[in-house]
Amino acid sequence: MGRGLRAVLALGLLFLRLAQANFAPYFFDNGVGSTNGNMALFSLPEDTPVGSHVYTLNGTDPEGDPVSYHISFDPSARSVFSVDPNFGNITLIEELDREREDEIEAIISISDGLNLVAEKVTILVTDANDEAPRFIQEPYIVQVPEDTPAGSSIAKVRAVDRDTGSGGSVTYFLKNPHSTKFSVDRHSGVLRLQAGATLDYERARAHFIAVVAKDGGGRLRGASVVLSATTTVTVSVEDVQDMAPVFVGTPYYGYVYEDTLPGSEVLTVVAMDGDRGKPNRVLYSLVNGGDGAFEINETSGAISITQSPAQLRREVYELHVQVTEVSSAGTPAAQAMAPVTIRTVDLNKHPPTFYGESGPQNRFELSMYEHPPQGEILRGLKITVNDSDQGANAKFNLRLVGPGGIFRVVPQTVLNEAQVTIIVENSATIDFEKFKVLTFKLLAIEVSTPEKLSSTADIVIQLLDTNDNVPKFTSHYYIARIPENAPGGSNVLAVTAVDPDTGPWGEVKYSIYGSGADLFLIHPSSGIIYTQPWASLDAEDTARYNFYVKAEDMEGRYSLAEVFVTLLDVNDHYPQFGKSVQEKTMVLGTPVKIEATDQDAEEPNNLVDYSITHAEPANVFDIDTHTGEIRLKNSIRSLDALHNITPSGDHTWSLEVQAKDRGSPSFSTTALLKIDIVDTEMLSRNPMAAFLMQTKDDPMKAVGVLAGIMAITVAITVLISTATFWRNKKSSKVLPVRRVLRKRPSPAPRTVRIEWLKFRRTKAADKFALREDPPNENCNNNSLGSAPPPKAPAPPPPPSMAPSMGPAHCRVVPTVSGSLAPQQPHPSPKPKALAKHEAAGRPVQSALVSELRQKFEKNVQSKAYF
Repeated sequence: MGRGLRAVLALGLLFLRLAQANFAPYFFDNGVGSTNGNMALFSLPEDTPVGSHVYTLNGTDPEGDPVSYHISFDPSARSVFSVDPNFGNITLIEELDREREDEIEAIISISDGLNLVAEKVTILVTDANDEAPRFIQEPYIVQVPEDTPAGSSIAKVRAVDRDTGSGGSVTYFLKNPHSTKFSVDRHSGVLRLQAGATLDYERARAHFIAVVAKDGGGRLRGASVVLSATTTVTVSVEDVQDMAPVFVGTPYYGYVYEDTLPGSEVLTVVAMDGDRGKPNRVLYSLVNGGDGAFEINETSGAISITQSPAQLRREVYELHVQVTEVSSAGTPAAQAMAPVTIRTVDLNKHPPTFYGESGPQNRFELSMYEHPPQGEILRGLKITVNDSDQGANAKFNLRLVGPGGIFRVVPQTVLNEAQVTIIVENSATIDFEKFKVLTFKLLAIEVSTPEKLSSTADIVIQLLDTNDNVPKFTSHYYIARIPENAPGGSNVLAVTAVDPDTGPWGEVKYSIYGSGADLFLIHPSSGIIYTQPWASLDAEDTARYNFYVKAEDMEGRYSLAEVFVTLLDVNDHYPQFGKSVQEKTMVLGTPVKIEATDQDAEEPNNLVDYSITHAEPANVFDIDTHTGEIRLKNSIRSLDALHNITPSGDHTWSLEVQAKDRGSPSFSTTALLKIDIVDTEMLSRNPMAAFLMQTKDDPMKAVGVLAGIMAITVAITVLISTATFWRNKKSSKVLPVRRVLRKRPSPAPRTVRIEWLKFRRTKAADKFALREDPPNENCNNNSLGSAPPPKAPAPPPPPSMAPSMGPAHCRVVPTVSGSLAPQQPHPSPKPKALAKHEAAGRPVQSALVSELRQKFEKNVQSKAYF
């Protein structure tokens, strides 16, 4: 028995444990492409914005317990995502970069509070075109010989793009392909010399080529983008031996004087290799013309005399000097030839001398107008220069010493004698406003003589003024500010323009024009701008004026400036309410707002503050000083509290409200405000009263609702009639025409009543009905002798309150001028609570209906007027 009992107990404990076992939660595996589940094979573009919701972890618990979600990362890695533990929404919190990290490993877990299940997932980061190509092995500098054949490859550029797909492919092209001699292979980046193009070291020693690397384009942040990079390839042209030697300083002239010693150097010729990059050595030699009287140093090019000047048989010797280029191998290469002229002259004994019309003269004066034409000759100067020596001793140079670049003297080199001409070189510098007098020295100095004999003459030029300047304002624009209440003829500002010319040409006349100049005048001489005598300025009408002022000289040369005039606002307007007496309905707990406007143009003159100046009783309302919102005091939260303050039981309160601006001096206006207060609980129980509350400020809205209901009724009637017509038309049977004539009974004496607003009996608004005007006495009795019209169905019996009608034969025409009168209460009994509720709602609906009726009649009258 003991063993059996123990077995039964063990089996019971086993069942109890199984009943209490809690199974672990698990994730849903929704497969590839899903955005919720266990993030299996989930991938994310690297340009996903930070803060985006990228995935939703989704799982369940077998017992139906609520689960929570978590995500974690390796401590050495970034925390790229965050998860909402309750909903499993995963948000990206770090920027992704596939080029730096193309896979993200994370551990996601789901827990039911007792069991935690964790899974390791790998999120693939897909590529976006966010990497621009990048050139490697920069800078690109290549040396290319100038005789490189066309079409040759001279360099190769290479750019890499870390993106994948089309965004990682790179093509090359030149930034300015039409302005270079080079081309680039779009795939390989090989730079070549174009067909038919040649390099020339002597013309261009370097070329700079802008090469652009562009990727194949791809998507980035939802848009298709193409990225590129630019590098510069510097091509240095290497010189090759392809140019002959050239002489420098030609033509060559030399002079031998009577006291020159044999072996003296007469002059030196200079030549160099035309290939400047790697020049070869050159050698000089005399070919002919020397007759043995001259020799040349083959390395320096110095020509020397070998005989005494007394032994020379000719006065002029024409020598031919040859220069030979020697290659690096020591063999003669290219050659060139240059002539050299050598004269024999006597000793230098006389300096150059200047002459005027009456003999030697060292001062010359002239008067001329400023800014003469470019290249004009100063014909008022009669100057001759002479050197009495012979040959080289009579050769001298002429130049002007003084302000440079204004005049040029011709000739610059003189042999023996010449007429001196001075020509205008820079007309703009000859300005009367800068210089009244220009003074120069004319210098004549010998060229080749050791003595360098010289002489000078003073040139004095008196300048005469012309009208060559435009009046200029001291500023491009002028700004003025005047108060709007400035009287007519008030000064605004003074403008000033200066004309540097003298005499009448420097006098300036002012005028104004433009769309904003109508209210202003300007004094033509002083430039003072003032308002028109009749001008009335108003900042509220126009706060700013701008126009142009013109300064003109006597020949019509002028300049312009712009004038901006700002009117300073003056507090000259009172705040204005829309109505001097306003009626508002306040829902308990909700403020009402009044508003006054001030027509002044600027703050603080147009800022309005509100206050309650008088109220009965005084402790019911508060007003917001700035917004004009009126609300009950915080201590009043029910209609009962209001009744305690106002024992008379009034439902309408009158306030005197003041609107005061902030100007100096300050102006204020008061208005009478009548406020009717209703309870929100009553409005919620009475939808018609709520509707009247909503439409009390716009009674036409209620008319619009009624018109909409009528339009819908007409449309439904038309649809039913149309459907009936088509059904009868399609029927194969011929329906007989039936005409039913009904005799219209005589109308019973009653009052015709227009139900302007119909309310349900259970509403407090049933107290109101439209009272008709008395029937029209002028009835139309033209129906004698004609068939009587069909009689209408008998109307319902009139209510007991209706007055008796006039004669039975007279039809009463209803009008919209009927007045609202309270109906007699129905005799049916009502519960006390409902009667109490209706009693509380009657003054509210009475006020709403009265207000709605008044506004409706005003709108009807105004529309009838227009």
